[in-house]
Amino acid sequence: MARKHATSGELIDIAPLGASLADTHSSTLIRAEHFEVFRMVLPAGKATPMHEASGLITIQCIEGSVELEAHGRTQLMQPGHLVYLADREPHAVRAIEDSSLLVTIVLHRE
Repeated sequence: MARKHATSGELIDIAPLGASLADTHSSTLIRAEHFEVFRMVLPAGKATPMHEASGLITIQCIEGSVELEAHGRTQLMQPGHLVYLADREPHAVRAIEDSSLLVTIVLHRE
C-alpha cells in the first residue's frame, strides 16, 4: 500500500530513523503541483546516477553521511548539512554509510 502524502497543516516526522533505517525505503512526503518533499534512504555504497531536477532543490542530511557531486566538486554531507542546487544543476549522491536525506524540489511542471 502506498503511503499517503501529507496535507496542508499536517505534521510530518522527519527525525532520524535510527535502527529502522535499514528497513525503510525512500518515500514522497509532500506532493503538490509545483512542490515535492521526499525522504531519500540510501544504504552504504549505493548512489544515484548523475542527474538534474526540473527545478531548484535543497538536500538536507538527516543521518549518515553522503558524498554530493555537483558544481565540479565532491563534498561530504553529514547530519545538519543543507545544500541548495539551482534549477537543472547536474548532481549525484553516494552514501558513505546508511543515510537518509530530506530533498525538497520546487518544480517546473507544465
